[in-house]
Amino acid sequence: MERKSLQLEPKTERQRNGETDSEAPGIGDAEIDAPPFASHHHSNPNPIGHGDNNVKDGRVLSATFFDLPAPQLEWEKMATAPVPRLDGAAIQINDLLYVFAGYSTINHVHSQVDIYNFMDNSWGGRFDMPREMAHSHLGMVTDGRYMYVVTGQYGPQCRGPTAHTFVLDTKTKKWHDFPPLPVSRYAPATQLWRGRLHVMEHWSLAVKDGKALEKEWRSEILIPPGAGGGGTSQEYRLYVIGGQEGDFMAKPGAPIFKCSRRNEVVFGNVYMLDDEVKWKTLPPMLKPDSHIEFAWAIVSNSIVIVGGTTEKHPVTKKMVLVGEIFQFNFDTLKWSVIRELPYRVKTTLVGYWQGWLYFISGQRDKGPTDPAQKKVIGEMWRTKLKLNS
Repeated sequence: MERKSLQLEPKTERQRNGETDSEAPGIGDAEIDAPPFASHHHSNPNPIGHGDNNVKDGRVLSATFFDLPAPQLEWEKMATAPVPRLDGAAIQINDLLYVFAGYSTINHVHSQVDIYNFMDNSWGGRFDMPREMAHSHLGMVTDGRYMYVVTGQYGPQCRGPTAHTFVLDTKTKKWHDFPPLPVSRYAPATQLWRGRLHVMEHWSLAVKDGKALEKEWRSEILIPPGAGGGGTSQEYRLYVIGGQEGDFMAKPGAPIFKCSRRNEVVFGNVYMLDDEVKWKTLPPMLKPDSHIEFAWAIVSNSIVIVGGTTEKHPVTKKMVLVGEIFQFNFDTLKWSVIRELPYRVKTTLVGYWQGWLYFISGQRDKGPTDPAQKKVIGEMWRTKLKLNS
């Protein structure tokens, strides 16, 4: 199973329009208690928005800020992860889900890999990441044995990105250095396509069995404007889906790289690159969606995307988390909402095994009527997945 990451604009300039100071993007380290089985509790069959903020001075807000109608099915709570994670990464190989890095709090980041076994619902086999490897906002993909880990943010708070790139041999659990990306990037969309490792915005390198076949990265056709850089690939096509420009960044002069929020533009655009080596526009997502770097799975002829964030609320100016599961059918090129989540959540990590869709970790909402972000979690949930035709 291939995984997805989401590209963010490099945090190199402070945008003063709409900028606010913040200790963190709502990071906390508490866990959420919940019963073994739960149904979605913020369902709204007639989408009227979150709380009382859907109407302001007679202005009705866009459906972007609503919980979209979706089937309400049972969710089963599985084994909780050893640690809570925000902005972590995950790769699935067969019945194992490898979970990497991430924040536990704004001042603490993880530097280890935890492994979940779908067969017996257990965690084990923890091992360390290289000292020079990024701790969040990773770009990552696998060929079924080797995992290519590209750039990301090094350290806590809002420290800068690194260009370091690594390869993990999952059979030996040994790490190897890899040619660094020409520039440092946060969460670059990373995919294997036609024997090359593609990293948006857009370079590629020929690879095989965890080794680079070239000494330097090759420049490729840039992704279109308004493409956030999330991506997946099939044999003949490369896709980018949703994403955003702008994010939390270090406050200028802050000795600990204290986070400060800047303007963000969230995209719902979808583009495809094929044999003609031209990006083609496909039907957009049902709402703009970001923070979905590893929140997806390929199931049959579809991509399934779990949660995320959409545009900030125009009244409260707060982040709005997403509480739906979206399906995009590659054959019909149609989007649909197929499930509601137990709660709204961003940067969750997704796996799929024997008909069950799993999600773990991320940052959840404040409650049924408040879609803003609150607690960083380590919970794992699953539901029996049924796709739309």
